[in-house]
Amino acid sequence: MIDQALISITDIGRKYVIGTETIHALKSVSLQINKGEFVALMGPSGSGKSTLMNILGCLDTPTRGEYYLNNIRVSEMSEDDLADVRNKEIGFVFQTFNLLPRSTSLDNVALPLVYSGVNKTNRLARAQEALENVGLGNRVHHKPNELSGGQRQRVAVARALINNPSIILADEPTGNLDTKTSVEIMGLLEEIHSKGNTIVLVTHEEDIAQHAHRIVRMRDGLIENDYRNDNVKSVSPRLEALRDEERRNSENL
Repeated sequence: MIDQALISITDIGRKYVIGTETIHALKSVSLQINKGEFVALMGPSGSGKSTLMNILGCLDTPTRGEYYLNNIRVSEMSEDDLADVRNKEIGFVFQTFNLLPRSTSLDNVALPLVYSGVNKTNRLARAQEALENVGLGNRVHHKPNELSGGQRQRVAVARALINNPSIILADEPTGNLDTKTSVEIMGLLEEIHSKGNTIVLVTHEEDIAQHAHRIVRMRDGLIENDYRNDNVKSVSPRLEALRDEERRNSENL
C-alpha cells in the first residue's frame, strides 16, 4: 500500500503535555493520499487539522504511528533530516504569505534553491520562469510591500513550486484575500493540479473546500469523514467572467 501512496500515515497520534495536563491533539489518524490528488482537509477549531497539517508538512513529529512521504519514512527523522525533506519534497503556501519583506519577488522565490545548493545563475533563471508561470514576470524586482495581496500569494505559490516538490501544502491560502483575489488564487491552484501536482488544501471555508476532489473532515483528533467530492466546483467560468469585466472596465476608461 505504501508504494501506491504519496502520503501514507498509519495510527498517527500526537499529544502535548502542558503542566499537569495532557492534550491529545491527534488520537489515531490513518490516511493515504495518492499522487495527483487534490484533497481538502477541514475541521473546526480544536479538531486536530492544524496538528495533522504540521505533521504532513514535517513541521512536527507524531508521538506515535508511521508516516511515509513519497516512500520516505519521516515519522522518526531528526530535525536536520526533516528540514531536508521539507525543502525537497514539500511546497508550502501559507495564509500570511511568509515572504521576506526586504527581498524581491525573485529572491523570495529563489530562496529554497539556495538551501538545495543550486548556483546563483541557475536559481535566478528558475525563479524568473516560476514567476512568469504565475503571471508575475513583470514584478520580479518588486518587494512584498509593493505588491497586492493576490500578487504576494502568487509569489508564495511560485516559491512553493520552485523545487518541483512531491506535494503542495496550502494552509488557508485565501484566508487573507478578498473574494475576487480568492477566485484568482483558486484558479491558479486548479491549474497547478491539472498539470499533475498533488495538493492538500487546509481550509475552514466550505466553498473553498468544494474545489477539491476529495474532502477529509476532522473532529476531536480523529477523521470523521473522508469522501470523494462528486460535485467539484471549478472557478474557471467565474475567473473568465471577472477577466471579461476587467477588460470592459479598461476599455471604458
